[in-house]
Amino acid sequence: MNIGILSDTHGFFDPKIADYFSDCDEIWHAGDIGNHETAKQLEAMKPFRAVYGNIDGGILRQLYPLQLAFTIEGVKICMIHIGGYPGKYAKGVKAWLEKEKPDIFICGHSHILKVMPDRKLKLLHINPGAAGKQGFHQVRTLILLEIGSGKILGCKVVELGKRV
Repeated sequence: MNIGILSDTHGFFDPKIADYFSDCDEIWHAGDIGNHETAKQLEAMKPFRAVYGNIDGGILRQLYPLQLAFTIEGVKICMIHIGGYPGKYAKGVKAWLEKEKPDIFICGHSHILKVMPDRKLKLLHINPGAAGKQGFHQVRTLILLEIGSGKILGCKVVELGKRV
């Protein structure tokens, strides 16, 4: 199964996203979607899972939860917008991860692309960086993830281009 992962679009939908996600089976958004129009564009492409971020209000908080935990293709996923990273998780996140025991933990918020193992919690941490134009990041990024038979089969970083 191929998954397109992004975060921090802040209401900006780059048409290149559709090209990169064309072979994906699902799209996952780790928060700060920005507006309902951006969510609808992503929903129209593929099955869509998302959490709301700190800038998301109104309808987005009604449509999407603060956090998600689910299993797909035998791989357990946990996703939240503000999550931190191994060794420096946001308040309450480490306890949640210890309870859920995911194979993959996905978060956004920092606009900093990170794909790294947490050897203590035995998971892969993924922050896809930011796909939008707002923030301090220099390059807009997303992740292409391949999973199946209970395993992570591949993970690729895609650079969408400069922020401005």
